[in-house]
Amino acid sequence: MTLESRFQARLIKKLKVLFPDCVVLKNDTDYQQGVPDLLVLYRDQWAMLEVKASATSDEQPNQGYYIDKFDSMSFGAFIYPENAEEVLDALQSTFQPRRKTRVSQR
Repeated sequence: MTLESRFQARLIKKLKVLFPDCVVLKNDTDYQQGVPDLLVLYRDQWAMLEVKASATSDEQPNQGYYIDKFDSMSFGAFIYPENAEEVLDALQSTFQPRRKTRVSQR
């Protein structure tokens, strides 16, 4: 098992603890080059995460493009051991329940 796959397995477990009932899907890297590794579905929101073994891991073609695209749509990020807590904190903020609009009862 590679360093990246071990980190990914631990990350998936942590995501399921942080976001009970979430669904984490692993994407097929052979299907579309550059699409991030993980799709996280939680309530009515989603995130795409590209898992890297370290901050110095090489970025593959199109990965930056897709992370930027998905981040503009919902949430997208590169995640590796050195930034995991920061990314997970940002994801928790994104996945916070949206407040319902309150309508005045006048």
